Amino acid sequence: MSSERADLARLCSTRNWSKAIRLLDSILARSPSSIHDLCNRAFCYSHLELHKHVVKDCDRALQLDPALLQAYVLKGKALTALDKKEDALLVWKQGYEIAVRDTTDLKQLLELEELVSSVKICETTESSDHVVDASSCDTKVVISEDRVVDKSSTATTMADTKTVVCEEAIGNSKVSSNGDTKLPNHNNKVENNKVSTSPVKGSTGTQAPKKPPKQDKKNKAKAVKEINGQPEGAANRTSSDESETISLEQTLFATKISKSSKSISLDFRLSRGIAQVNEGRYDQAISIFDQILRETPTYPEALIGRGTAYAFQRELDSAISDFTKAIQSNPSAGEAWKRRGQARAALGEFKEAIEDLTKALEFEPNSPDILHERGIVNFKFKDYNSALEDLSTCVKCDKKNSSAHTYLGLTLSVLGEYKRAEDEHLVGIKYDESFLDCWAHLAQLYLDLAYPEKLLNCLEKTIQIDSRFAKAYHLRGILYHGMGRHRSAIKELSMALTYEGSSIECLYLRASCHHAIGEYKAAIKGYDDVLDLELDSMDKFVLQCLAFYQKEMALYIASKANLEFSQFNIDDDVDPLFKEYWCKRLHPKNVAEKVYRQPPLRISLRSGRLNKQDFKFTKHQTTLLLAADSIGKKIQYNCRGFLPNQRQYRMAGLAAIEIAQKVSKAWRFLRNPKNVAKLVRKRDKLNMSQNRGGYCSTSTLSGSPTSSPNEDRVFSGISLSWQDVYNIAVKWRQISEPCDPVVWVNKLSEEFNSGFGSHTPMLLGQAKVVRYYPYYQRVLEAAKNIMLDLKYVNNAEDHAIFLTDIEKLKKIEVASSCSDLYHIVGETYWVATRCDSMAFQGGKTGFDFAIRTPCTPSRWEEYDEEMTAAWEAICEAYCNDTNPTRDPGTLDAVKDAILRMTYYWYNFMPLSRGSAVVGYIVLLGLFLAANMDVSTSIPPDVQVDWEAILSPDLETFVDAVKPWLYPSIKISRCLKDYTDVSCTFSTTGSVVAALTSVDP
Repeated sequence: MSSERADLARLCSTRNWSKAIRLLDSILARSPSSIHDLCNRAFCYSHLELHKHVVKDCDRALQLDPALLQAYVLKGKALTALDKKEDALLVWKQGYEIAVRDTTDLKQLLELEELVSSVKICETTESSDHVVDASSCDTKVVISEDRVVDKSSTATTMADTKTVVCEEAIGNSKVSSNGDTKLPNHNNKVENNKVSTSPVKGSTGTQAPKKPPKQDKKNKAKAVKEINGQPEGAANRTSSDESETISLEQTLFATKISKSSKSISLDFRLSRGIAQVNEGRYDQAISIFDQILRETPTYPEALIGRGTAYAFQRELDSAISDFTKAIQSNPSAGEAWKRRGQARAALGEFKEAIEDLTKALEFEPNSPDILHERGIVNFKFKDYNSALEDLSTCVKCDKKNSSAHTYLGLTLSVLGEYKRAEDEHLVGIKYDESFLDCWAHLAQLYLDLAYPEKLLNCLEKTIQIDSRFAKAYHLRGILYHGMGRHRSAIKELSMALTYEGSSIECLYLRASCHHAIGEYKAAIKGYDDVLDLELDSMDKFVLQCLAFYQKEMALYIASKANLEFSQFNIDDDVDPLFKEYWCKRLHPKNVAEKVYRQPPLRISLRSGRLNKQDFKFTKHQTTLLLAADSIGKKIQYNCRGFLPNQRQYRMAGLAAIEIAQKVSKAWRFLRNPKNVAKLVRKRDKLNMSQNRGGYCSTSTLSGSPTSSPNEDRVFSGISLSWQDVYNIAVKWRQISEPCDPVVWVNKLSEEFNSGFGSHTPMLLGQAKVVRYYPYYQRVLEAAKNIMLDLKYVNNAEDHAIFLTDIEKLKKIEVASSCSDLYHIVGETYWVATRCDSMAFQGGKTGFDFAIRTPCTPSRWEEYDEEMTAAWEAICEAYCNDTNPTRDPGTLDAVKDAILRMTYYWYNFMPLSRGSAVVGYIVLLGLFLAANMDVSTSIPPDVQVDWEAILSPDLETFVDAVKPWLYPSIKISRCLKDYTDVSCTFSTTGSVVAALTSVDP
């Protein structure tokens, strides 16, 4: 020990600060509570201008001994160098108050008194550029600090950007108050009717898109964005001549030191290299560190410095190599562990990054900087519980760390703690009102929760801070798109693209908005722009694949613009393989080679363009649109995550009225006994089998394997099948938002035989899906009841896993989470919920179905029969009542029959997406056809499709819906006042114009 102290004294006397620090590292590793050695190391750090490390060591020392005056002195000087003069004054005042109460060290007392009284002078006095003088009030911040202070000017300027771990790409963000420079970073079961539980690990033009980007480290690390026109990592340059500065500093050393000039020169060059990194001169910094390392190849501080410079240049492999060598040279170099962790996180190597940052915490326990870093990496690794722990601890230690607060807000949001998430974002903004990323994260929270007014207010404030912040316009574009205001969205997205022209997200969304409002030329150009981009991530490549499909669909709709809307038929006209790949977002190479491609735009538009006349509405059309808006708004789910969408309201209203008009016409025909007899004779003549459950010829399933062309011709325009009724709503849903692949599952390719259906997650790993998690507990209880009842589950290969062990059954009974159930079963599994049949007498009592709906051919046939029987029951209930004067009480049979078909539709889920809204549109249309108006909206926190899915039988579903639905039903004969929808908006172009006019 005495020899170590002698070595330490020698190193300090020769000003060899870096080696002194290494020796102190070794001493503190054995005696971490040595307060004097912590102050000694802080003193050495101060001479290398590593002021953030000074603060850390002083804080640790003061935790051990709050009366340690030396620590107050050193910490205050470091804070002053970091341009945190108010904090420095507070620290010195605290130390002075302690010194006054206990005057055992008069020298420290007088020094503190002098420091406190000199703060105002220091704030207004220019300081010279001293490398060694740690008492200087204005010193240049080094690699690990949060600001670079330009000492050549009285007005202190600070670089206000730094690299942070962010979504999908490396980007700049406002400096957080924690003060650390960040290294760049890449990259943010119950299924529909089948309840499954599986473990989730942390995630790591006419032409088809190019090959997917290779996921090598260089590709992951490139494409740095700029904010406010400044390259990332760039700092304000000092205006003083560099050679003069060096000359002055060399003179200082020459007058102070005559011994060990080599060590002094080494530390001097190290300090200059660090300064170059701070000023964004990475090539110069690397050159300085190269020279040092040629003389001393294992010098850890130089390796860390060069590695940091490499990291800022996105040469992350070289950076990691240098940090690794530094660790090999000095395993106690916590800074090297930390920076290698940052670099690995930037490459998406989250597991390794967490290991490095955890190791760094061994050297700096409870370091807010490292906790901040590890918390962000845990967030990206989707280990949100660990992120919550790290970031919560960080903000307790560093209350003004805006970045930590906003990432804590992101983490809480993912975990479903939305109010706390909002509060954390607001705290982050409180401490740094100009922190753009914090505002953007708060805006994203409001978007996720579907709070449009709060979101718009938030974005307005963001743009006031920086009118060139592209993300704000992008988020506003997403909001307007989600609200059905496509023209407004185009304006916002165009503004975003003026500042960030290569944003594939903005390009794709803008093209889709042009597509939706019938501006097909602009849409095609936009999709081509997306296809031409060079990409560096798989997430973005998915958008490029979608652009290929969307371009084809835009060409298809363009070709139908001035044709009858009845000729718009995606399900029959578009190749099944194309639709399969479109729905699954697969690479379109096979599609491009195997299926018929749409003709170019000039040919597609030969049949006509969207006419300006389509946007000029007559009085009758306007009346119909107003009625549609009133009816359609009743589809709104009053739950978190569901934005109000005026375009979808109008779509739903027009679809419901058209359904009511066509169904009413069919019912009028069927209520005439002569017509019924005629239909029966024709059916008998064609040797058609009698339908079960009634006389209505509803077994016709257009396009299905069970229907025949002759049968279709006989009943065309006379009667409707259940699928004909729903298909009216499906077509309106398809045209209202053409970028949603809404198709009938049985019209997909032969892969339909292996099962394809909707997937509605509530829990993704640890993330709670804002729209659907409210049903988590009910689904969990349903799954437990099924497991206890059947005493087996199915694994991923559909093999039975028996649960007959008494102990396992007891554990299932008390299980409180998916995790509990998974550990009981021991592997991924699923269970099928109950859905009792009404169409079959005996034998079959239900169907296998899931939240992930397996629409296999056999299941389709069973549900086809169930839906046919339900549709016939509606027709029979209405047509058998010949009393023209009705009140709601006499129509209970019709109401119950409508709910019956709705119940089986929701459990069927026969569309690739959109089944929920289509189901409720048809319900509204059928009530209108029966001269009943649903006068209320869906109650808060109720999602009708989930109520059906979680009901094992019809009675349970009716009991859930009836209390709020039936009292709102009023007799209404308004249907006769509406003009015929299919005649009023007869062409595809006129339909698009009607929907687009909600946002003129």
